[in-house]
Amino acid sequence: MIHLDNPPEDCLAFFQDTLRLLQENGCQFMVGGGLAMFHYTGIIRPTKDMDIFCKSSEYPKILKHFAASGYKTELTDVRWLAKIYKAPYFIDIIFDSVNHNCTVEQDWFDRGPEGVLFDTTVRYIPAEELVWCKLYVQNRERHDSADINHIWLKYGKKLDWDHLLARMDQHWHLLLAQMLVFQFTYPHDYRDILPKDLFDQLIKRAADQYELPPCLEKVCLGPLIDQTQYEIDIKDWAYKSYTIKTV
Repeated sequence: MIHLDNPPEDCLAFFQDTLRLLQENGCQFMVGGGLAMFHYTGIIRPTKDMDIFCKSSEYPKILKHFAASGYKTELTDVRWLAKIYKAPYFIDIIFDSVNHNCTVEQDWFDRGPEGVLFDTTVRYIPAEELVWCKLYVQNRERHDSADINHIWLKYGKKLDWDHLLARMDQHWHLLLAQMLVFQFTYPHDYRDILPKDLFDQLIKRAADQYELPPCLEKVCLGPLIDQTQYEIDIKDWAYKSYTIKTV
């Protein structure tokens, strides 16, 4: 059984009721965020919310069911986020990511491990998808590099690294950068956790880039990891965050 670190009774009751209502309504959901971090690492942190992941087709049913049960609901951002409130606590209903890279799909449910949370059997988001989402959180207010390091340290030997690479293949630089940070952080452990063949493959990709001509478009991919800090690049320095051309 998974416990928060002495949560207030009203918080615990809200979270338990949330899981009960989700299951009673037949909703397909997974637990993420700090509770998933605890599942994979054992790290306990204070929280006022619980992250629930679902497919985009599920969130309208979830919001409707909770509204009918007397809860305040909110479609915060139709692209990725809704909320359920019981002040001062809330539930984040997440079905995508801010940058639209990490859309929740059926594969997440098929691969997510089960566990017991607040006396309820739940499914957690897979560790690979948890890392995938966190690799894009590198802004001034929040940087999830340490979370990824801790997931790898405690769960890395069980991680499906091929699956993680498939998720990060387009933006493999972020995966390589995090592997280097892990090597720096844990000089005693990285050899037993990070696959050398994967590291060598990514290092070769990085070296091979220098044999290619630069791209014609002046692009800054910074907004994928921090939408505020790289605003000046797009607005004032004539970089493009993405390019759409008709041919």
